[in-house]
Formats: sequence, C-alpha cells, structure tokens
Amino acid sequence: MDFSHINEQGRARMVDVTEKDETFRTAIAAGTVKVNTDTMSLIKSGGIKKGDVLSVAQVAGIMAAKKTSDIIPMCHPLLLSSVDVRFILTDTEVQIEAEVKCKGSTGVEMEALTAVSTAALTVYDMCKAVQRDIEISDIRLLYKNGGKSGEFKR
Repeated sequence: MDFSHINEQGRARMVDVTEKDETFRTAIAAGTVKVNTDTMSLIKSGGIKKGDVLSVAQVAGIMAAKKTSDIIPMCHPLLLSSVDVRFILTDTEVQIEAEVKCKGSTGVEMEALTAVSTAALTVYDMCKAVQRDIEISDIRLLYKNGGKSGEFKR
C-alpha cells in the first residue's frame, strides 16, 4: 500500500534516519535569564526559598535533554553520551549554555536547545516569588558538528 501521498498533503512524519551513518555529534546552545540585582543577590547567596537555583536548573536541563523526544514530537530518542549545563552570572543575567554529545545518526541540536530552555524556565520558577518580571531571551544554537551537514558556528 502506498502512503506517500500522506506526507505530500502536509501531514507530519518522523524523518527516516535508517540509512544515515553514525557519527560523533555535538551541539551547544545558549540562552539568558534577565533578573534584577536583588534577585541575583539571592541567587548567588542561596537565599531563594525553593533552594539552590543553579543546581536545580542544571539538573532540570540535563533531565530535559534526555527526555527531548518525549516532548518534541518528531525528535528521535537518542542515547546521549554527555550533557553539560553551565552558567555565567552577571549583575543582572544568568547566562546558560548547554553542550550535548552523542554518537548517532541524527543531531543533538534539539537536546541542547531543550536543556537551555528548561534550565531557564527552572530559574524563572525558582525566582518568581521574589520577582515577577523575569525575562527569558536569546535562546539559540551556537554550534553543531557531525553528520552530513557538517559544522555550524553562530
């Protein structure tokens, strides 16, 4: 039975990666959470009532990367070999960077972007009681490597 017409009509389908070579793949994504100086002081001092903001956000980002295919419908489930979520703090920003690696037949860009997004949302959740106008911005892919399309650097 020929089902090729289904996709031609705009219906969704998962990309077939059966014939793609397994290669080492890496992706790095970043984003920013903007807070006021009082909130940043609480983040740095451990004064947020829900707990250590950066530790919880780091674990949330790692967990999210591992579960990306559960929440993004067309993402393939991947066996990730490494997820690292890092933070740089300024007076008014939590800058988040996530690096994801695997050996596989499809890239890890969505996993890195999901890690950053979830870490940012976790910072927001943990700090919303002390500041309601927190802003999440600039979530973007910085780097990817591996596969047929090769390297991308922002």
